[in-house]
Amino acid sequence: MSSPGQGVRLRLRDGVLELEPGRPKPIGIVNATPDSFSDRQGMKSLDALVARGLTLAKEGAAVIDVGGESGRTDRFAVSEDEESSRVVPVIERLANEGLLVSVDTWRVGPARDALDAGASMLNDVSCLSDPTLAQLCARTGAGLVIAHTRARPKVKQYEPGAADDVVEEVVATLASRCTQALELGVDANQLIVDPGFDLGKQVGESIGLLRRLGELEVLERPLLLAISRKDFIGAVTGRSPAARGAGTLGAIEPALDVGTGVLLRVHDVAATIDFVRLRRALRGDWPPLIEGEPGWLDPALRREPA
Repeated sequence: MSSPGQGVRLRLRDGVLELEPGRPKPIGIVNATPDSFSDRQGMKSLDALVARGLTLAKEGAAVIDVGGESGRTDRFAVSEDEESSRVVPVIERLANEGLLVSVDTWRVGPARDALDAGASMLNDVSCLSDPTLAQLCARTGAGLVIAHTRARPKVKQYEPGAADDVVEEVVATLASRCTQALELGVDANQLIVDPGFDLGKQVGESIGLLRRLGELEVLERPLLLAISRKDFIGAVTGRSPAARGAGTLGAIEPALDVGTGVLLRVHDVAATIDFVRLRRALRGDWPPLIEGEPGWLDPALRREPA
């Protein structure tokens, strides 16, 4: 385990991520679904999905997270075969390009197929409802994200008053699931925890979690923050998902103060990196502005080309 303030060394099956305090790394989202809440509706071609992943990587995404089933609760779950058929070809091609790829799934079949296709990490939004996912990670060395939720995926469930303190509930539940994963053979350096914004939570609870994000450092694991375009941002801004970019950047601010390292699961990688760099500069974490050194503005960037 790591100590708060020192960052962590996160081990994935095909690589290592060094996570430092104040320097969150983005994970780029590729939705291989026809009904994502935040993307245009309709199926996307394989070439388009791969191109999207490559673009996100070029912009600076440390990992590409591929999902084959929308988390929307107003849509029925797809079969495991259908989910695998959506994600496997995308993962194969992105992994063959040398990228670190994660699969956003909570079911064993698609998880196993994704790992066979080259995925380096499993992103489980069901809070390890099936311990077999931990066993798969133990066997392959893949990273494992465990997200807190009060409801099974595809089930809309809000429980006001379910806990006196949502942060205490999240910490206790994630600590228990991490212990379970360790007992199943997952190495501590493979584990990432996600507080689960909007997953079985009210808007106020998601905002409260973000406000008290530092209290999750007690888990001594890096955090994955899946906040991009979420409903709690829409509730605050009054904007639809695709128009929540600025709100998403505003919600990133608390991640800069987390001492155990942070992964930001976002749709807009370039904007996220720009935001983090500027906030670091305003906090004094930036080289002097000397010509020819980092921070010096290239003359070609002073104005738009003719």
